[in-house]
Formats: sequence, C-alpha cells, structure tokens
Amino acid sequence: MTAPTTAPGQRTGHALGSFVTLLTTEATALEEAYALLTAELQAIDAACSRFRRDAELWRVNHAEGHPVPVGPLLAEALAAALAAARLTEGDVDPTCGTSLVRLGYDRDFAQARRQTSALRQPAAPAPGWRSVEFDAVRRVVRVPAGVVLDLGATAKALAADRAAVAIEAWLGCGVLVNLGGDIRVAGPPPEGGWRVAIADDVGFDGGPAAAGGAVGAGEAHVVMLHTGGLATSGTAVRNWRRGGARLHHIIEPATGLPVQSCWRAASVAAATCVDANTASTAAILRGEPAAAWLAGLGLPARLVRHDGAAVTVAGWPRDADGH
Repeated sequence: MTAPTTAPGQRTGHALGSFVTLLTTEATALEEAYALLTAELQAIDAACSRFRRDAELWRVNHAEGHPVPVGPLLAEALAAALAAARLTEGDVDPTCGTSLVRLGYDRDFAQARRQTSALRQPAAPAPGWRSVEFDAVRRVVRVPAGVVLDLGATAKALAADRAAVAIEAWLGCGVLVNLGGDIRVAGPPPEGGWRVAIADDVGFDGGPAAAGGAVGAGEAHVVMLHTGGLATSGTAVRNWRRGGARLHHIIEPATGLPVQSCWRAASVAAATCVDANTASTAAILRGEPAAAWLAGLGLPARLVRHDGAAVTVAGWPRDADGH
C-alpha cells in the first residue's frame, strides 16, 4: 500500500540503519532541504553511533570509567536520553547497550541480523541510567567501566526534530522528516495537513510512512498531522533470530531481554519527535497500564494488540480514510 503524495517535493533514502523520507511543500526547496537533512544525519551518526570507532559515543563507551569531554551535539543527545529515562522512571534506559550486545545486536542492524547462530552469553540487565555522570554545563560525561550507552531511538528522534526545525528556519517552507517511523513536521503544512499512514506490522523499520512512502502490504491507519512529532514503536520489524530465539530491540532494563508486551505497536503524537518516541517506547515496555499513563499525560496515542485490536486515548483521531 502506498499513501498518495500531498507535497510537491519528496525524496527518500537510507541512514542511521533506517529509511529516510523528506517532504517539502515547495518543490524548489527540496534539494537544499535534503542537503540540510543529510548533513544533520551525518553529524548525528558521527556523534552518537554505537558502532563507529570514530564516533564520539564510542570514545565514551570505551573510556574505562574515565570522564570524556563531548561536543555540543552529543551533549544534547545525552541530555535527551537521560531526560527520557527520568520521565519514564527508567523504562527507556540508555544503559541497555551491553544488553543489546549480548543479544547479538553488536553491529549495524543489517549486518547483525545475518548472524543466526545461538547466543553464547547470558542476558545482561542494564546497570541503570543513574550510573551515568553527565555535566551538561562543562559537557563532560563518565560511565562506569563496562557500561555501554545506546542512544538508539532518542538520537534518531532528535535528528528528526533538529532537521525539520533547521529546514523550516532556513528555507521557510513546510517540511516533514520521517526517519524510520520517527516523524517531525515544521512550518506551514499542506492544505488539510500531512497525510501519514501507520502500518502496525510491516516490512519497513518503524511502521509509519508519510505521504508517498511505502507502508507494506498490510492495512494502514491514516491520520493527518499538522504540527509537532509522531512516533511508532513496535516489536514486529527491528527483530532478528539467534538460534531458536526471536529477539527485538525494545529491552526491559531489569532483565536485559526483549520485553514481552501486550502491545505489538504503539503510536504517540507529541510536541516533539523525542517526546513522542520516548512515550511510544515506554508504552511498549509498560504494557497494559500504558493506556492510562498516556491518557494522564494527555498524549494522543494508538496502541495495537497482537491480534490487531487497537486502543486509542487522549483524542487520537479517527482514520482519515474513514476506517
């Protein structure tokens, strides 16, 4: 299924281990907007990659417990990740890096999923986000020896936020940035809003695809997005097999294992993509209580069970296509 295009400008690509879709309300702005997006993604990767030996985060993770000065972008990403942990009471924890390594996610995802042999090491619970010492003023971070930070989804969501805001500020057009299901819009939207199709268990990383992006073979839920961010987290796409075990990337910090949730997907709208991503990931981890939690926060959300039944809260809209 492909959602119809609602913007004159559109480009797709691949970065940060995910698909990338950029839409602009002005076709003449597209190429310059894509250059700005590309620069932002390259900068985020150089700062926050867990796999690149030349990345700043690599230095932090391999500093053997010594404090490491970091640049402004990694400092911003660290602040976002630690805020997510604090706001979710540790559900979204950036110290799950070793947990992911033990589960075989120790390299770029496309490479990691090719390895299917049985795991050789036991699960590793996360040491906890409070073990991270971060001085945001001096931009210095220290993690205990052996602790591996994984900024993962929050850094990707931050990239979507930063890129959309920068493109709108520089070019003055409406823009939608979709990074593997982490969506941020800025500037004046098309008439009626940005048409976003959210598929719950498809073959693209992240689920939602904004106007013009493929959403897979299953039925898609369509909403119109006018401002802010939208994110979908789920267990159906970024998964892999090791031995007889099917694994995915949403880790329960207390066990170091993929969470066994009653939800297969959670979509949340918020003021920023970072906020939306934080809430959607926490919803998968919290399970049944997530609906009341999101409603209490006033965050529109759609939670999908494994049988396809959906629960909506806080004014999540009806499907724009009427179903």
